[in-house]
Amino acid sequence: MLTSILQPNPIGHNKTDLNPIISHESEIDSRHTPAQQIAYAGNTFAIISIVSYLIGVPERIFANESEPPKIEFFKKYELDKNARNIRDLCSLRTAIERKFGAIVRIMKSEHKSWCSATASIYDRCDIPVEKIVTRLSDDGINLKGNLKLTQLIIDINKLIADKINNCQVLFPSWLNWEYLKDLFIMPNGYTEAGIKQAAETYYNGFQFYPYQVYINWRPTDYGNILYTDKKFVELLYRWNYDDFTDFSKVTDVSGHTKNAIYDFIENSNNTIFVVDCENSDPYKLFAAFRGLEREYRDKIAKIILYDDVNTISTWNSLENFVDIPVEYILVERIKDNKSMVDMKLALGVSKEFYQGKADSFILASSDSDYWGLISSLEEANFLVMIEHEKTSSLTKQVLQDGKIFYCYLDKFYTGDSDDMKTSMLLTTAQNYINARVSLNINDILTHTFMQTRIEMSDLEKKRFCDKYIKTIELKIDDEENLNLRFKKKL
Repeated sequence: MLTSILQPNPIGHNKTDLNPIISHESEIDSRHTPAQQIAYAGNTFAIISIVSYLIGVPERIFANESEPPKIEFFKKYELDKNARNIRDLCSLRTAIERKFGAIVRIMKSEHKSWCSATASIYDRCDIPVEKIVTRLSDDGINLKGNLKLTQLIIDINKLIADKINNCQVLFPSWLNWEYLKDLFIMPNGYTEAGIKQAAETYYNGFQFYPYQVYINWRPTDYGNILYTDKKFVELLYRWNYDDFTDFSKVTDVSGHTKNAIYDFIENSNNTIFVVDCENSDPYKLFAAFRGLEREYRDKIAKIILYDDVNTISTWNSLENFVDIPVEYILVERIKDNKSMVDMKLALGVSKEFYQGKADSFILASSDSDYWGLISSLEEANFLVMIEHEKTSSLTKQVLQDGKIFYCYLDKFYTGDSDDMKTSMLLTTAQNYINARVSLNINDILTHTFMQTRIEMSDLEKKRFCDKYIKTIELKIDDEENLNLRFKKKL
């Protein structure tokens, strides 16, 4: 978090007119709702919103702007059968666990089914039991109406255990699924003894359960464990005797930082995003760019990437993941030990300023050498994105003294960058395979008939190819070696 956030330089104003804004905490006050306060501080809510939906937190909680779970997630997963099934089963389990004794008494005294007895206890806005049962039936999950209540819980536990893995895809790959899945599985939940123990734990710690919804955990006064992604994930790992430290996956830059970036773009006539690929992380940059609102991303004219021949291959694929034009400039080396990226970038920025009519530049680099460029183009406006561990305190001090706004790429939310990382991994793996394996069916046939000296007509060759050669498939042996073999044999 920046200790001092500086206002960007408005067009036509002298840089010395700028006033520092002290850290964002002092700006959060009673004018904001609790949810606005934690959002403004750079928290994220994707994971806790999905978890809240699945475990059966009531819809009214999502609809309340003062509560952390977000209504857009509720609406999204209502359309997902796998998520909806888990939510409905968890909601029924909570409803029965919470009022087990009362439900049994109503079933006996009024000769009602468990569904009618349970529905008569709950407000339809809290746990709409009959709607849930009907929806499960429509999805092909039928719960018998005349079951003994303990057997019903056992059946629900079995269904949850059987279907919970279908929801793994809802969460990012970096989150330990085994830790998360365990929250849904009632210990020893296929026996009456296990159900009884779970009920006792639930009743004794009722006030500590998130929104009083049943989950498998040791109830402790942590406050609301579904308050923010950071709090929940840290606790989740701690419960499993593990540490979670990559906080960029569960936090975002503060609202003040984003607002300063938006102001910078808004006050510019022509903004260009310039990247020193040698001194920037492509995945963090992608996260930062995607973390900006579309309205402001659209006002950036283009991204220019200055890359060295020795850096990673990811950069030339960035254009596939952003929605504005990208220029990729690969800078060759004159000497093997000397990069020319900083020189090319400085010249490129100068050209864009004097010839391309750009007046503002967002520069992504942790290299202090660019202060010479920034200080030389006095009429241009600069916003610098740096990485915390790559930037010296002296560089940051120089930027502050020059009243140049800077922010940390490391602070932007990276928890939803699975798509880019997976795509890059697959592309790189495919390129590796293509460079080493290049086979043509006709070449295989020509070689085969030449080596065997077997004569066949063209029709026979085609039939042989279709029946055998084209059944080729990939096999992986016990030593992880890839082998191509014919699936169909004599």
